[in-house]
Amino acid sequence: MAKLTKKRKEAISKIDKTSTYTVAEAAGLLKDVVSANFDESVELAVKLNVDPRKANQMVRGVVTLPHGTGKDVKVLALVTPDKEQEAKDAGADYVGLDEYLEKIKGGWTDVDVIVTMPSVMGKLGPLGRVLGPRGLMPNPKTGTVTMNIAKAVADVKAGKIDFRVEKSGIIHAAIGKASFDKDQLAGNARELLTTLVKLKPQVVKGTYIQSIFMTATQSPSIEIDTKRFTEQ
Repeated sequence: MAKLTKKRKEAISKIDKTSTYTVAEAAGLLKDVVSANFDESVELAVKLNVDPRKANQMVRGVVTLPHGTGKDVKVLALVTPDKEQEAKDAGADYVGLDEYLEKIKGGWTDVDVIVTMPSVMGKLGPLGRVLGPRGLMPNPKTGTVTMNIAKAVADVKAGKIDFRVEKSGIIHAAIGKASFDKDQLAGNARELLTTLVKLKPQVVKGTYIQSIFMTATQSPSIEIDTKRFTEQ
């Protein structure tokens, strides 16, 4: 068993594992326990009472975090020549089509999000084995397959993220950085959680959100009260 460092022990001692916290309390406490010498990513882990193997219980969606993700998101716009300037003006990092399809075939995936047009999706099909496992395949449901390329790129750059429940019934989603102030972290967390509530499958009975934990890259997790996460 790995030996706990002094900083880790101190951080753990500040969290009451017998209690749950409001989102605001958790965000404030997290700010108090982060100790890494880099800007840690902050994440929510939400356990849902769903069976993702059943199509009518798959929870997937998008949300625009009001305070952004804190990450410089690299966007590739796979578009026809008439849409290239629109993509560039919106802030896409890479813009083009055939040359980037060839690069992807060769294993290049140095981007965070790919935005494209419906007419281009046919060319992306053969690249599913490369893009799928990395979560890079564009999808109309997440707004990354559209004719409004400018809006799609701008939304992603502004903090739009997509999420999907895992086989274990848990959703992991990054909501910011440790350098954010507590109100920014809390605001982003509430936005994600209220979006999840709206996506509750009709067939689900009983408690939908079973547990919520907030954590940073190298910090202990903090449990959020599932009945009080909308509180300011």
